[in-house]
Amino acid sequence: MHTTPLKTAPLKTAPLKTTTGQPWSEWADSMALRLAERAQQAEEIRSLPEDTVREATEAGFFAMLAPRGAGGQGATFADFMDVVRRLSNGCTSSAWTLSFLALHAWMLAKFGAEAQADFFHDGAMPLAPAPLAPTGKAERTEGGFRVNGRWEWATGINHADWVLVNAIDTETMIPRFCALPVADVTVEKVWQVSGMVATGSHAVVVRDVVVPEYRTLPAMQMAAGASPGEALHPGSTLAYPMRAALALVAATPALGAADSSIAWFTNRMKTKLQAFSGGARQVEVQSTHLRLGEAMALANAARLLWEDTVARLEEIGPDGASAPTETVVQMRLACAQIVRLAQQAVDTLGASAGASSGFLSVPLQRNLRDLQMMRGHVVFDWDRTASLAGRVALGLPTTPADLL
Repeated sequence: MHTTPLKTAPLKTAPLKTTTGQPWSEWADSMALRLAERAQQAEEIRSLPEDTVREATEAGFFAMLAPRGAGGQGATFADFMDVVRRLSNGCTSSAWTLSFLALHAWMLAKFGAEAQADFFHDGAMPLAPAPLAPTGKAERTEGGFRVNGRWEWATGINHADWVLVNAIDTETMIPRFCALPVADVTVEKVWQVSGMVATGSHAVVVRDVVVPEYRTLPAMQMAAGASPGEALHPGSTLAYPMRAALALVAATPALGAADSSIAWFTNRMKTKLQAFSGGARQVEVQSTHLRLGEAMALANAARLLWEDTVARLEEIGPDGASAPTETVVQMRLACAQIVRLAQQAVDTLGASAGASSGFLSVPLQRNLRDLQMMRGHVVFDWDRTASLAGRVALGLPTTPADLL
């Protein structure tokens, strides 16, 4: 039975800190430096280095969003995304993966008490990739659902304890999330891509695995409102609209890609000489000034839009299930625009950075590839998202495929 989502705002507490007592902003800034040092290694192994996962675990990063009752910190999305933004200054791909694993622990907290007893124990946060497209099937059987299918883009699967797949309930034809121990899935190593390489977003296959019903949750309850976890964790952020939150979390690393590219370009241009212009200093060339100024303007626009959208999410969050469609669509459009602006900023710098910017050790080329890959994500597809916003503005209906 549908119940009205709690309207109680998350409890106000002292500023959250890491498990060692360090302010999250300080930890994120220092961690970003280490992510930058490991960025090339992360690309070479197509995964997060184990040191990165270990340090995030020891700091309690994966527990930031999860409710306190599940062993988490119960952070606001605003606080969480500020940490993600800082991390992404080091490595876009690594920040994306870390943030998704933390967000997915939050999603697992939406399940009922019996499932949460499986997920949250021994003081550790479950690491659970969650490919969201409903490309598999869940057939009701004695005690639960028999799950079969193949899911792509299982970000963070190399570090997983659990896997959260979205399958079509063959009885109702409605998507249902099913949580499986990672040992119950087969990983297909298909992540041979040019961008977002360190996410390790391989495919997962499930063959004839029975998932107990208590470890399943209808997708509509997961998306916004009336999930069992909301009753277990009153005052938490679990009622926030999942898809809007996911889009904003996913857009956040784009800011770091733009900022780190600007920082690299600024430092490089101060020392770069033009080989075919008698050794002229690149820092004195007017087009260099123009490109840098334009990139700064684009990055600033992306950041301001991000800040506005974060504030909007916190405003509508407790009423996530009843948020007006127009508001949710505007947030989705803003997220796509954030990524679009960030890519334009980095593209602008790339146009005058010179051939030396193509070395694999240079963050600019990596950011170019990462942002190109990010824009391929369904929620950032510009044509699709802009068309959706225009359609809603004209009073036309939405469809399930719009992922609202």
